[in-house]
Order: sequence, then C-alpha cells, then structure tokens
Amino acid sequence: MKLYSFFRSGTSHRLRIALNLKGIATDYVAVDLRVDEQQNEAFKAINPQGLVPALDTGEQVLIQSPAIIEWLEEKYPTPALLPAGADARAHVRALAAMVGCDIHPINNRRILQTLRQQFGANEDAINAWCGTWISEGFDAYETLIAADKTRGRFSFGDTPTLADVYLIPQVESARRFKVDLARWPLISAIDKACGELDAFKQAAPMAQPDA
Repeated sequence: MKLYSFFRSGTSHRLRIALNLKGIATDYVAVDLRVDEQQNEAFKAINPQGLVPALDTGEQVLIQSPAIIEWLEEKYPTPALLPAGADARAHVRALAAMVGCDIHPINNRRILQTLRQQFGANEDAINAWCGTWISEGFDAYETLIAADKTRGRFSFGDTPTLADVYLIPQVESARRFKVDLARWPLISAIDKACGELDAFKQAAPMAQPDA
C-alpha cells in the first residue's frame, strides 16, 4: 500500500496511528502542503479533492481518513479499534467525532490560510482562533471521560481505541498552537499513555521522513 501523507497533517497523523495499531506497513509518499503540492494535477489525479491522506491499496485509492479507518477496521478487525457492544461503540465514536467533526475541521490548514490571506489574521490571532475551538472541545471531552468510571488508561478501557486515534493528533495540534494542556489532566494522562506505545511514537509528525 502507498500512503500519501504530510507529516504535520492531523488527518494523516490519525491514519498513521491506525495503520500502526493494525500492524500494517505502507510506502510513505510525502505530499508537501507547504508548497500546495496537493493542488497539483498529479496529486489531484490520485485524489480529486486535493487533500491528504489518501491510501492506495493496490486495487483502489481510498480518501477521507474516517472512511479509510473504517475500511481498516472492517478489513483488518484485529486488533479492534472499536469495543464490543453497541453502547460502547457509540461512546467511542462520539469521542472521535468530537475531534474529527467539531475541532479539527475549523482549525485545518485551508481555514487558517483563508483567515490569513482574506481576513488579515496574524499568528497571534490564528493561535487564539485555534485555541478557542480546541479548548471548547477538550472541555467537553474531559467531562465525558471523567464521567466514565470504568475507564482505564486510555479514552475508553485499557487499550487504545478510535477515540485515541483521533485525540492524540489534536493534542499535538494544541501544542503547536500554544494551548496550555494543564487544563485537561485526563487528556494529558491519555497522551502520556499513548506516547509510550510504538504505534503512536512512529506515527508522530517529527518521526516522518518529510518532517
């Protein structure tokens, strides 16, 4: 498989974590978002949306990290990223969606570039923008995991799940935008627990060949 990725892309980061947890090796193909390589015709022939990540399975090209991660879960069910039982799965999916649907999309590169170029936002304003939505989302995430009295070391239970796959890249992004993580001790503890695992270490932005 070929993974089209950018080291600092949060969506690429979450897919790298999922691939590593599943034990699936890929050939890394860097797409440099810093020079808008994703908008080139060559890459748009791979993904017409002009976004990373994309996963070429050899039979098809998969796009959109949620869809790719769901495909991985169905195609390679062990180890599972979703717990057993409909209620538990709904909880884990909701945690993941808090990041994937409500925090990340309004802080991604396209939005920030628009704020810079069309609305004249400087880097302090960008950090404040990102910090606002990260903080609001993390407040809710922290509240939900605090209410789960059966929770282990991770967002759900004692092994990483889909929720952690989404959370950890957002924590990395929070650091980049100078958000003080001390406000969320449970999220910080989960970040530490994940950081001890090779699957997360090897997926980290600065561990990538294009970093």
